[in-house]
Amino acid sequence: MKKLGLIGGMTPESTLTYYQTLNRLAKDRLGGQTSADILLWSFNFSEINDYLMSGDWDGATTRLIEAARTLEQGGAEIILICTNTMHKIYDAVQASVSMPCLHIADPTGQAVKEAGCKRPLLLATAFTMEQNFYKDRLAGKFGLDPIVPNAADRAEVHRIISDELWNGEINPASKARYLDIAGKAIDEGADAIIFGCTEIGLLIQPKDFSVPCFDTALLHSAAAIDLVLA
Repeated sequence: MKKLGLIGGMTPESTLTYYQTLNRLAKDRLGGQTSADILLWSFNFSEINDYLMSGDWDGATTRLIEAARTLEQGGAEIILICTNTMHKIYDAVQASVSMPCLHIADPTGQAVKEAGCKRPLLLATAFTMEQNFYKDRLAGKFGLDPIVPNAADRAEVHRIISDELWNGEINPASKARYLDIAGKAIDEGADAIIFGCTEIGLLIQPKDFSVPCFDTALLHSAAAIDLVLA
């Protein structure tokens, strides 16, 4: 088993999902008392959030490169950035190390494509929904046509993530709001839903919807286990 390096803490809630999922998948694949061989760099999310709120992507890049290089020096052979939003700076992080850094949109886009879906609704932070780094990868590599909610609904999706899910708060009213937003998109032609923030799976589940759903944290983890056991 190759050693996996996680750049986590963005947020601790989703990093816990990664840790649990990776270990469960390793055990499912190899049996016995197997768990994944993991190195974890866990940021103080307050620091990362300050970079996000101030738009200091250069500062965020410097810190994630530091994390990636430290994990490499510790023996990691594959790296995961355990958040969708920070894949805005994926290229710089990947270029800073010699081992592969698995992009979260790649297993997601592949899964959506294999399911025969074309026009997924992307629910995520405002950064991921409104900037092109994520949508362009889904379109360019996988031929998808991702859509996002309207401006008011995007603001609400982001608010629920930043004010609630990042703090581990699960609010039934917020779940109802997400169901309403997704329902409108489905009525307008969305044929799938991407949980494009790694905390969204804490609030909604695929069983809540009439179209296929794709949880990026779970897909990212599964693809990583495939790589470390290859």
